[in-house]
Amino acid sequence: MTASSTGEHYLPSASLPAAADVGGAHSGGPASAFGMHGALDVGGVPFHRLSVVVPMYNEIENAAPLIDEVQAALVDYPFPWELLVVDDGSRDGTGQALEDHGATLGPHIRVIRLWRNFRQTAAMQAGIDASRGDVIVTMDGDLQNDPRDIPKLVARLLTGDLDFVAGWRKNRQDGFWLRKFPSKIANALIRKSTGLKFNDLGCSLKAFRGSVLREVRLYGEMHRFIPAWLATVTSPQRMDEVPVNHRARVAGTSKYGLSRTFRVITDLLAMHFFLNYGTRPGHFFGGIGLFTGGLGGLILAWLAVLKFIFGQAIGGRPLLILGFFMVIAGLQLLLAGVLAELLIRIYYDGRHAQPYHHGQGTAPSDDAAWHSSRP
Repeated sequence: MTASSTGEHYLPSASLPAAADVGGAHSGGPASAFGMHGALDVGGVPFHRLSVVVPMYNEIENAAPLIDEVQAALVDYPFPWELLVVDDGSRDGTGQALEDHGATLGPHIRVIRLWRNFRQTAAMQAGIDASRGDVIVTMDGDLQNDPRDIPKLVARLLTGDLDFVAGWRKNRQDGFWLRKFPSKIANALIRKSTGLKFNDLGCSLKAFRGSVLREVRLYGEMHRFIPAWLATVTSPQRMDEVPVNHRARVAGTSKYGLSRTFRVITDLLAMHFFLNYGTRPGHFFGGIGLFTGGLGGLILAWLAVLKFIFGQAIGGRPLLILGFFMVIAGLQLLLAGVLAELLIRIYYDGRHAQPYHHGQGTAPSDDAAWHSSRP
């Protein structure tokens, strides 16, 4: 079974495996929570647990409809799943609306409320950290992503033995100047900088193998570059793109515009540094320092030749000041590289700090609070 590339909605069969197929060498695995053991494939899709992560900010009109749409799309999903909605410090009552409506459906609807607006990347990371699934799907909370596409992305991920599947909004339902135009510029910049050949890196509807996604940490505004970060821990050959449905926004207001393109440029510079020099910052600062200090040294050496061999006065020459400060700057950059190497070693040896803070809550046990259509 393979996922279709035409945009239709795919849902695996919900039939249970025969009793004789239930047991086996893998007994005691994730399926034990449902009274069954073994690799329980359905329609060719391996057994897995699915976590859907949705960050939301000031989307009170979409709070209840989002939960209802995900519930309707996955109510007959043959594998256990959970929905984690992260309220990113909303001020319009989104968090309370999510909690109230989620409580009516069951404990598999989990709401994480951040103390303030930490922005989309940190909110997404909060949901990923709290997720328990073998497969993680992310999507926006504005209802423009269609939850019925989730099974299709997951099926492509698992049947293709991939680590990442991106959604492609082939028929995007957005305004041109405020949404499509900035997105086209941002996608072109990302493709040129990273070498990734995806058509739509800005689509939030994505499916990940949980073990791979948890190997990377998202900071700043880096949620746009998740495929680039994943390329540091897995091969780009294990990534794919699938056309998905995209709908016009019917409630709430967009949080993005032309200013996003300028933030993407800044993020690209930061990403280039971290991807190429994140584990060896000394090479970055040291290379610039050696070039600057070396050029300053050559200037001073030339002035020394003029002074001591040709007897020319150099005290009033601007080159003397330039060479002196270039040597000083080179030494400072070399020192910065050494300090950066020490800091990066402390970072990797110590505990990673979190880019967000949220209220205290009790997470369910690993086998509890999953929604399953199986008895």
